[in-house]
Amino acid sequence: MDIWIFNHYAHPPDLPGGGTRHYDLGRELVQLGNNVTIFATSFHHFTHREARLGPKEKFKFEKVNGVKFVWVSTPPYQRNDWRRIQNMIAFAVRVLSLGQRITRLAPDIGRPDVVMGSSPHLFTPLAAYLVSKKYRVPFIMEVRDLWPQSLIDLGAFSEHHPLMKALQFLEKFLYKRVQQIIVLGPQMKEYVASCGIDKQKIVWIPNGVDLSRFDGFSVHKSPGKVFNAMYLGAHGQANALDILIQAAKIIQDQGIKAIQFILVGDGPEKPGLITLVRELGLDNVEFRDPVPKHEVPKTLYEADAFIISLGKAKVFKYGISPNKLFDYMSMARALIFAVRALNNPVEEARCGLTVPPQNPTALADAIISLYQMPLEEREAMGRRGREYVEKHHSIPLLAKRLEHVLIHSFEINR
Repeated sequence: MDIWIFNHYAHPPDLPGGGTRHYDLGRELVQLGNNVTIFATSFHHFTHREARLGPKEKFKFEKVNGVKFVWVSTPPYQRNDWRRIQNMIAFAVRVLSLGQRITRLAPDIGRPDVVMGSSPHLFTPLAAYLVSKKYRVPFIMEVRDLWPQSLIDLGAFSEHHPLMKALQFLEKFLYKRVQQIIVLGPQMKEYVASCGIDKQKIVWIPNGVDLSRFDGFSVHKSPGKVFNAMYLGAHGQANALDILIQAAKIIQDQGIKAIQFILVGDGPEKPGLITLVRELGLDNVEFRDPVPKHEVPKTLYEADAFIISLGKAKVFKYGISPNKLFDYMSMARALIFAVRALNNPVEEARCGLTVPPQNPTALADAIISLYQMPLEEREAMGRRGREYVEKHHSIPLLAKRLEHVLIHSFEINR
């Protein structure tokens, strides 16, 4: 099959951030005999800089390990303001135009047999839908985040805001025109079904891990004098990392000097978090720049335990599937799960401790508990986490599931 994937933020593993889902799945789909083309912006969301195009280039073709990328130029932005919205709309408009004529510009990109559009924002799936109409092929929508419901539940907008009403209309418009819908959260199916969609059209394919990247790094390192508790990922409002900083203060105030916190990544909340650490006079917190995806295992190797943190939000009742969680579990280290969601992979795998979200005291106590835990017990937790992702979240397994969905949609449309 010729598979086209529209994902605004997709990229290969030479860049930081969690946008390698479709590259990883695409590489596996190519191994299974398919052709995969990913349409994505060349402006990198996490570093806020141009990553692939020269000053005058509007688009560019690149093949990475068999996966074809079509890089599209979009306006820059530095924060979550109107410029980012401009970037979203510009990507949708330009990728729609390019998608309709790409087969003439690049002969090695064949006409699609199926077109998939991925959220979080809905302008990308809209462009994918319109391209699928031109080629008269099935349209698949992948829901990675429930926009606009997430924006409402996180308090960014009122549910009565005109923009939210418009996005809700667009959301239902797209849901009703899909061949099938792929959701990442285990209970997102219930939300989508509540919009009047037949559950038979909805398939759960969570995030996964290319476990080969972690070979050689998932071995247990020898315990040192310092116990490193690490967070690697986005520094946004939803991640509630101020709670982690407050937990670090509690531990420092108790005089426990052996526990250190390492925060790797970037995001709109990072400057404020750095300021908070200075104001609290903490010397047990280290901030690091984001690292390319292919360097993530090497960075994670330094950790003795990992923290995944999210704020309280109603939307998490539909479940979560964050990339970083499965990266953590692949490293065979114990985790602390400071999230209230419908699903809890850490509890299912018995690979760590669960604490209430936005509770710095509970988080500090859990970190101290892992630090004081016998090494053999902590290592057993880590092994169970690794076994869990091998069984449920390996990329080859998920790619075969995705291929089945795409073939089924293609055959129905014939």
